[in-house]
Amino acid sequence: MSRSGHLGEFLRSRRARLQPADVGLITPPGHRRVAGLRREELAQLAGVSVSYYTRLEQNHSVNASDGVLDALATALRLDDHERAHLRELAAPRPRQRKRPPVERVNGLTRELLRSLEGVPALVVGRRTDVLAWNPLGHALLAGHIDPTAPERPGDRPNLVRMLFLDPHTRELYVDWDRKARGLVASLRLRAGRHPDDALLASLVGELSVKCPEFVAMWGDHRVRPCEGDSFQLHHPLVGELTITQQSLQLNHSPEQSIVVVTTEEATGSADTLELLRQLVPADRPGKSADAQPIPPRDAADA
Repeated sequence: MSRSGHLGEFLRSRRARLQPADVGLITPPGHRRVAGLRREELAQLAGVSVSYYTRLEQNHSVNASDGVLDALATALRLDDHERAHLRELAAPRPRQRKRPPVERVNGLTRELLRSLEGVPALVVGRRTDVLAWNPLGHALLAGHIDPTAPERPGDRPNLVRMLFLDPHTRELYVDWDRKARGLVASLRLRAGRHPDDALLASLVGELSVKCPEFVAMWGDHRVRPCEGDSFQLHHPLVGELTITQQSLQLNHSPEQSIVVVTTEEATGSADTLELLRQLVPADRPGKSADAQPIPPRDAADA
């Protein structure tokens, strides 16, 4: 779908979530045939003509001015992330969808990852592909996967695909729904920034075919970056623990981020992570050719 197509979808979704009373409009009693605000009501609030707004929503008009976009964002009560997403979608940058180059991790990033020894960490690309991880990051979040997989572009784990299609990852997050909604909201932002990315479009298409839950969350059009949040995990080896995941953008590789996992100091979760740390061999490199996935608890206890 073109960038303008995404713009129309986003406007309709944000309009549908508002009721007239939410924006101070008085409407006559009775059944409303439209969920949320009508086009004419939103156009009135934004100070634009109904015909112009309709063209925007139906993808027949692009190149909206900054003033119009600001007025629509205010009328729709968009937050800062949604405002930025609206500008991305409305930006007049028509491109031909193409296959982007393979993402690579440079030496500076690998050095940073090595410096985080003892802290679970992974490098994530623009499509949420895992480009690299340290041994503890692998053991905590994907111990059932070949640890060398990120080194092979065709086999790289993808965080969104894993969360929706891999039963081990689904079982890892106690509140799977909250984690999934947050990751889909982040993917929406990425799709708005890179509408010409064929691989990103393919990922969305694959998940839309294979997972109805993804379809519902994607259709919500929520947008928010994955900056930091806490989650309770049920780890197959060490059991329950609560972690905080923080995503830090890399200035020298702006399309990539490093995800660092921490636990609150002097807690049971910190003890549990320390137990996992002891189970991971210190000399087990994340890209060793003979490294093996961590076995599940029953195999390890055998």
